[in-house]
Amino acid sequence: MNSDTLPAHDWRSRLKHEWLLLLFAALTLVLAVVDPQPLTRYRHWLQLPTLSGLLGLLIAIQGIRDSGLIQRLAGMMVARMHSLRGVGLLLVSMTAVLSTVLTNDVSLFLVVPLTVAIGSMSNLPILRMAVLEALAVNAGSTLSPIGNPQNLLIWQYDRIPFLSFVGHMLPVAGVMFVLVALLTWVWLPRERVTLQANRLDGHAISVSLAALSITSLIMMVLMMERGHALLGALFLIVPFALFSWRSLKQIDWLLMATFTAIFLGLGHFAALPMVSHAMDGVDFSHPFTLYLSGIVSSQLISNVPATVLLLERTPDAMALAVAVNVGGFGIVIGSLANLIALRLAKQPHGMRLFHEVSIPFLLVCATLVYAVMRMA
Repeated sequence: MNSDTLPAHDWRSRLKHEWLLLLFAALTLVLAVVDPQPLTRYRHWLQLPTLSGLLGLLIAIQGIRDSGLIQRLAGMMVARMHSLRGVGLLLVSMTAVLSTVLTNDVSLFLVVPLTVAIGSMSNLPILRMAVLEALAVNAGSTLSPIGNPQNLLIWQYDRIPFLSFVGHMLPVAGVMFVLVALLTWVWLPRERVTLQANRLDGHAISVSLAALSITSLIMMVLMMERGHALLGALFLIVPFALFSWRSLKQIDWLLMATFTAIFLGLGHFAALPMVSHAMDGVDFSHPFTLYLSGIVSSQLISNVPATVLLLERTPDAMALAVAVNVGGFGIVIGSLANLIALRLAKQPHGMRLFHEVSIPFLLVCATLVYAVMRMA
């Protein structure tokens, strides 16, 4: 049964499993009661451009899925690959490379649905790949000033030349990607790809829907880059409402609600006077203190709010960039791209497996990156 036809009691049952949404909704309500703020502050914390960009990407990718194009591409890839490790390394590399130029969330919207389609017709473990791709997108986006929101903030704040930024982050991104590639090789089974012919999607591709969706995706990325995400999302809603209403109904609206609650809850928390006072008492001029603060704060409030919180307090913006990018690993909210990857994969027990892998990965990565940066 599709989510748009679920009866009310099934929606309530599904909502009970949305613990992240419920947690941050509760945090938002509690803070609103104990620390009331004017409406303008909530509008600022809501990060409407980010939410609008997320909605636009969800619409475009859902249209591509419904067109059958992803399934066709998945079948072509599986037919040409021989080993699961080979497929895994290809997908992880694609994710990392795309994230350097298309941002981390756009990369996941392209690669994770393709991974799900490949897994549906072969023995590729979908959940393991989704976790690996979440790690890969954090590694790849670290390299580029436009790879993720925290890098963009720091790049604009510090006004460092583009290539200088890339050169500074290259050792960090290199360590991260090597670790992801090694994990991919070790974690995926040493098996050949087994194509399950009975699961191949034999339906014809809807050329019109595929063209609309690809055009919409390109337009949305361009509108986001020019700061017009809200307008871009509104432009997409109209043609999809007219020509593919089913795609709009299939959008993961609970993911949108989760991001809304996270932005409001974490934004308010980071603005609390006690948080600001605690930050004022920390000596961020010490490299290790800054490094640890960036990682720990990312685990608590996600790496983009952590960047906003620490940027004006640190004398070394690029050192902060290293810290908050490393902090994208670990807890799922360390980088909101982690949550996007898991929701796109739609696999049971995804959060548990993610933390079983990502937390040890953070500990190893943080140690190695700090050692490399001290030697540089």
